[in-house]
Amino acid sequence: MRSRPTVPTTLRTARLHLRPWAATDAARLQPILEANLAHLGPWIPAHVATPLPVPELAGRLAGFADDFTAGRAYRFALLTPDGTEVLGEVDLFPRGATGRVPLADADRVELGYWLDAAATGQGLATEAAGALLAIAATLPGMTHVEIRCDAANAASAAVPQRLGFHFSAVEAGLQVWRFELATHDAGSSHAGRP
Repeated sequence: MRSRPTVPTTLRTARLHLRPWAATDAARLQPILEANLAHLGPWIPAHVATPLPVPELAGRLAGFADDFTAGRAYRFALLTPDGTEVLGEVDLFPRGATGRVPLADADRVELGYWLDAAATGQGLATEAAGALLAIAATLPGMTHVEIRCDAANAASAAVPQRLGFHFSAVEAGLQVWRFELATHDAGSSHAGRP
């Protein structure tokens, strides 16, 4: 059995503060989801993009926090440096050849991200993804990192290209971008890179 990895609960980049979601974030996140339903809806799962009343959203975020603590999924709130404004989310999901799996069964991680439409076009998704790429390189037993995005989402596909990922395949209509951990030093070359 693999040792339990240590994933930091606070990350800072040049322009961002990343930390696990908390139920108390619901009141700040709810208007972002409402304002961005058309922007996010086509690209990310409904259980993440759909706005809910604040109490229900707080429950969803509490579940995300529980998943983080248990090592099932690492979802980070993407915040302004002072932590007062929600800009989006960046996350790592353990995967195997057939999909998402418990960390103990994973040989790779999937990196995901979304941004408030008002925060796009500034390189923030790339900066946040670069920070998590460095974390992924520290997880035991991982051979590579994948980013999966809809072929029609050019802005999302630009992120892995900027970070040195290589196009690997199309699976179920999604582009799969791959970053080999064995041949890269993600910790030094990508952490916080814009």
